Amino acid sequence: MWWVDLLDRLWYGRHPASVALIPPSWLFRAVTVLRKRAYASGLLTIYQASVPVIVVGNLTVGGSGKTPLVIWLAGYLKSLGLNPGVVARGYGGQAAHWPQQVRPDSDPAVVGDEAIVIARRTRCPVAVDPSRAAAVAALVEHGKCDVVISDDGLQHYGLARDIEIAVVDGVRRLGNGRLLPAGPLREPLQRLREVDFIVTNGIAGRGEFAMKYVPVNPINLVDRRQSIDFSDLQSTSVHAVCGIGNPERFFQMLKNKGLKIVPHAFPDHHRYRVEDLAFGDDAPILMTEKDAVKCERFGLARCWSVPVTAELPEVFAQRLQALLMRGDNGQEAA
Repeated sequence: MWWVDLLDRLWYGRHPASVALIPPSWLFRAVTVLRKRAYASGLLTIYQASVPVIVVGNLTVGGSGKTPLVIWLAGYLKSLGLNPGVVARGYGGQAAHWPQQVRPDSDPAVVGDEAIVIARRTRCPVAVDPSRAAAVAALVEHGKCDVVISDDGLQHYGLARDIEIAVVDGVRRLGNGRLLPAGPLREPLQRLREVDFIVTNGIAGRGEFAMKYVPVNPINLVDRRQSIDFSDLQSTSVHAVCGIGNPERFFQMLKNKGLKIVPHAFPDHHRYRVEDLAFGDDAPILMTEKDAVKCERFGLARCWSVPVTAELPEVFAQRLQALLMRGDNGQEAA
């Protein structure tokens, strides 16, 4: 999409037009600061859950790799003997009422795509609602959870949190460092000083924890019991379909597995039609899990989902456990 390419040049390149957008970004900054102060002063209500809340988010618009981290966190918390639940916005979902419980077979048109991936991979209770606080309240009441992970909730100050984790794209980082609309930032750069952890999807900087993505053998969209080894796909070209914030990350991952790909980038959370996958040949089509949940209904046996597993250093797990066990409420509004 032309506008996606334009924003990429404005925010992550040196496009001169971004300078003209600096004055509107001052207004955005003022609104952001006032909103945060309103929560901190008690003018706006903050919901305090009866269980610890871990917020995973980022400063930039678009994807930075939060979902694999959320899945990893759920698995790690289970290994500690806890019963985690996950809340998300349900972006792209058109439910008639909220909150919505998410199951592995839920309709992405109702609850969004990422929440279904999380429900399938974690086998944990998952709830979605534009209000993270409402989703947490529903999950604690009905899901029997003793800890909740909030996916993409860093700026949702109406929800008190015990631990904050900011995810940074290791390649694009924080773009030109400007706030919307002049840059990709939702909050000023100083916000990173307030979080408990900075996890970098790729090469980590000082004070950051590196997160590595490990692709798992592709799974067929028609028969999810069927998988194929990457080595079996190296003898031919494959189509790579991706609708995430930074599609190049997915394309490069497939190239690193020795595949010859024909890339097809779509906007984040794109609503696929079967025509989008008509490439004029019978070559295999590989896509992210998030894209796959929206394409399963097409019944195309040549389509394959590529699951991704996150790997984090042991020191990150140790420090996370230490914060969980400290017994206080951590941060409430920031």
